[in-house]
Amino acid sequence: MPNTATKRIAVTFDAGASVALATPVPPGYLLPLLQLSDSALPTGAFSHSLGLESFLHRGLVHDEATFSDWLTQFIRIQLVHSDGLAIRFVFEAETEAEIHRVDRELHASALPREIRAAGVKMGARMLDIAGSVFPCQELENYAAAVARGDCAGHPAMAFAIAGKSLGVPLAELLGTYMFSAVTSLTQNAIRGIPIGQSAGQRVLRAAHQEVSDGVVLAQTLGREDFGVTAPGLEIAQMQHERQRARMFMS
Repeated sequence: MPNTATKRIAVTFDAGASVALATPVPPGYLLPLLQLSDSALPTGAFSHSLGLESFLHRGLVHDEATFSDWLTQFIRIQLVHSDGLAIRFVFEAETEAEIHRVDRELHASALPREIRAAGVKMGARMLDIAGSVFPCQELENYAAAVARGDCAGHPAMAFAIAGKSLGVPLAELLGTYMFSAVTSLTQNAIRGIPIGQSAGQRVLRAAHQEVSDGVVLAQTLGREDFGVTAPGLEIAQMQHERQRARMFMS
């Protein structure tokens, strides 16, 4: 059954009689969640391929099928084990110290310099947007920790803190963040390969099951799995720093 709230409204007919109807409305967190996960949110994600451009440069990703294969591996390995687990750990955290630990471990696990820089830049934007549009004490505390240098800042961290304060269930929080990341990468592939918009939509549809599986996996992995990634992807992300011609910042 869909998770909906119920609101009672009064309807007046011409005869003057009023009846109370039970009308379903979206849960209070849904629209804020859609806003924060919108690919149009100005976090700068359009500037980052997160290593994809290195695969384009080498000809390993060159069409819809090869991009879909690359995206599947990105979801299963890096997205779930880094951002996905970070969101879950923040959701489960009971103290600020626990949140700070997750931030430090997430930042340290990003070995390629461009990926760390991308996390800091996009994290600053997500934190600024979420803090101004959906303010809460937890976001203020995290922003203060970033300003002091106690935390690096990361979009997954800010997203998780905001979502938790809005009452978003963990599964929905994970699913929307992951699919937002997948959508941004697909839009970048549409420009970078290039592939058509319809091809991009087919890739996104094919990714639905991978994202759903990723949500389940992120809720079952242990702390020792945090930051696990594929060496080939990390190497490609490092090689991007010295690529002669680049469309993306990472």
